[in-house]
Amino acid sequence: MDLNNILIAGISLGGMGLVFGAGLAFASQKFAVEIDPRALAIRDALPGANCGGCGLPGCDSFANAVVEGTAPVNGCPVGGAECTSKIAEIMGVDAGNSVKQVARVICKGDKDNCKEKYEYFGIQDCKAAAMIGGGSKSCSFGCLGLGTCVKACQFDAIEITEGNIARIIPEKCTACGKCIEVCPKNVIDFVPFEQDVVVDCNNKELGKPVKEKCSVGCIGCKICAKVCPFDAIEVVDNIAKINYDKCTNCMLCAEKCPTKAIYANFEKRRKAEIIEDDCVGCTLCKKVCPVDAIEGELKGKHKVVDDKCIGCGACEQKCPKKAIKMK
Repeated sequence: MDLNNILIAGISLGGMGLVFGAGLAFASQKFAVEIDPRALAIRDALPGANCGGCGLPGCDSFANAVVEGTAPVNGCPVGGAECTSKIAEIMGVDAGNSVKQVARVICKGDKDNCKEKYEYFGIQDCKAAAMIGGGSKSCSFGCLGLGTCVKACQFDAIEITEGNIARIIPEKCTACGKCIEVCPKNVIDFVPFEQDVVVDCNNKELGKPVKEKCSVGCIGCKICAKVCPFDAIEVVDNIAKINYDKCTNCMLCAEKCPTKAIYANFEKRRKAEIIEDDCVGCTLCKKVCPVDAIEGELKGKHKVVDDKCIGCGACEQKCPKKAIKMK
């Protein structure tokens, strides 16, 4: 073998490598896509679930969209308020009021409360069951409890109860919305994580037809709307709807609901407490109390009637001396 030929070939290949390498280096400089450092910072601030809850393919896409101005800083439902605050700081904007949301099954029609039309032996899938007369439950708006949402949830945040109804575990829910997408009954919706009062019914019928099918369904009687001191409830399409921005979690609506269609976590119900040494007897708390739960005269010490207090917090907000605390 001729050594010169080998040397020539080696030098030629080396020269070609240098030329191609220089070309690639030039191309990488010339056609480089600049990455906004804010996008990288936002990506680091995101939880990294890549769940698509923001409506985009993943966290990288969302971070780029925020920087481009096509996605809001509070668009990640998984990260919640803390994540929103970090992103807003990176973008130099106001985060606004970002409330953590979680999914909730708006139905209490389990096997004890809701009647069955027939016994279902088909595929254990809500979509399949819904194709047969709308499902086996007499309420055509209720949860079928066959676990289609459970399969869709990648965070193990949904379970099927002994009463054959889906239940979402708020602490595990990331509000990605996958369960909402697959539910054929549209019985899953978002509610604020801190919300302690929720109307757990999706039936749009009125009165007697509801009671014939489910013992805990909303019958559209409007009692809850009438007793709410803050106008936080209205009846739409025969179902009570709570305006969460107005709701104070006083739970008066749940107390008065004749069918118990409204859920309330009474264990978390608050009570007002007046610190007598700080009270100046201005009577403002007494004037704003919607249930006459405060007693006292002008310039005198006031007290809360514990049995009447519904824990709405109106008095605490109004007290100029901050002499009222919620316990």
